[in-house]
Amino acid sequence: MRFCLSLTISTLVASGGLCPPLAKGAEKPNVLFIVADDLRVELGCYGSIAKTPNIDTLASKGLRFDRAYCQQAVCNPSRSSFLTGKRPDSLHLWSNGTHFREKNPDVTTLPLWFKENGYETRCAGKIFHNWHTKEKGDRRSWSADEFLHYATHGDDKPEVKGELPPNFARGIGRDYGAVPMCECRDVPDEAYYDGRVAAEAVKVLGVVKDKPFFLAVGFWKPHAPFNAPKKYWDLYDAKKLPAFDAGRPKGAPELAFHDSREILGIPPKNITPTAAQAAEMRHGYFANISYMDAQVGKVLKALDDLKLRDRTVIVFVSDHGYHLGEHGQWAKTSCFEFDARVPLIISAPAMKTAEKATSSLAELVDLFPTLTDLCGLKAAPGLDGRSLVPVLADPTKGKTLAFTQHPRPAYFDRTEKGVPDAMGYSVRTEHARYTEWRDWTTGKVLGAEFYDHTRDPNERTNAFDAAKDSAAMKVARASLHTQFPPDTPPANR
Repeated sequence: MRFCLSLTISTLVASGGLCPPLAKGAEKPNVLFIVADDLRVELGCYGSIAKTPNIDTLASKGLRFDRAYCQQAVCNPSRSSFLTGKRPDSLHLWSNGTHFREKNPDVTTLPLWFKENGYETRCAGKIFHNWHTKEKGDRRSWSADEFLHYATHGDDKPEVKGELPPNFARGIGRDYGAVPMCECRDVPDEAYYDGRVAAEAVKVLGVVKDKPFFLAVGFWKPHAPFNAPKKYWDLYDAKKLPAFDAGRPKGAPELAFHDSREILGIPPKNITPTAAQAAEMRHGYFANISYMDAQVGKVLKALDDLKLRDRTVIVFVSDHGYHLGEHGQWAKTSCFEFDARVPLIISAPAMKTAEKATSSLAELVDLFPTLTDLCGLKAAPGLDGRSLVPVLADPTKGKTLAFTQHPRPAYFDRTEKGVPDAMGYSVRTEHARYTEWRDWTTGKVLGAEFYDHTRDPNERTNAFDAAKDSAAMKVARASLHTQFPPDTPPANR
């Protein structure tokens, strides 16, 4: 019998975009929720030179969101946000060092909601944030212990039998924790975290295949260090990677930038990479992407081998974007498009929009209501996002606004003061990005940015002064002020 999605929105049935509801007692759809770490929109299916055949194939069986955005471009706030369906301001969470349950002890998470509605919920890899948090993941959300979810990127040393092969990478003059920033060794996939995460996910699929499941698979790549196995480095020629402009956007306020400490080190011990070092890190980032893609392929193959694809909703997403030297920035923690925009692919059984793309805006905070909607579960209360199911039926039906924010200093929780000096609030409209940097205590605007994406898609010039009386600016500013009222400190929201 052909499997169809259980939907709660009757209008979608009439639209012909998805299957009619399941009959009473029919099997619930499974969920395979795949999360990449630090992956900007750098996939073959998005037009990138990145070699990602497995994710590209997934995109051919699902809807590709060309304009999806995270709520904050750093791991813990972003993941806490989309796993609870609440914005950072709702959670009062803007740093890596605070576990989301410290301030929200009773909040319901996406996997917990599925667990409470009869699903086996399992986790392989990094889903909730790791490292700086005081608790290890969120055990109550899962039906069994999480696997390899709590470690550090800087401890991802290659594990092999016998002598370790040589490192072919030159390095950039600093290590990433206990490992080199760039490492190119001829080792098997399972030598590093992601190979072992994929193997565990395949194993779990075999265990849960006969019951409704929510399996979250969190890959650690392409997050630094850039240490994919050598065969993935060999897919690229560093000299042929796309050129980039390292210059800062003209007229942007100083608050828009950060010191790139994750990659370049903490001042005054930070480095300025040479052209060769920058090229090698970019090379390693692309190698990491292809390595991660190969692991995704192993999980999807297992799903197919178990004949589960036709009753499984699949989501592939990244927690936020990334800079590779553009704007003079490395890594994340800005409100620029490179950091805010993320890849998002949703594949559902029998969807009529497979192999299509949508330019409708989407936010990661929308994932929670989307998945409960697709699986026919009752809506969780108090969510800030809204279901993307209408977009799956008709790619033209979607949001026209997406919001991202980030504090300054970027890692304020590691300062003596312990609270931000300012918060940047940014809105992406159909044609532009508008950002306000506001004093943390008073909410007073300290600086603003406006980028017209019809003329300046790479955000090279802050056109705030020139466009302040334009209709596009007025719409963007009004939208931002509606979502984040001016002169209101974040702590008072």
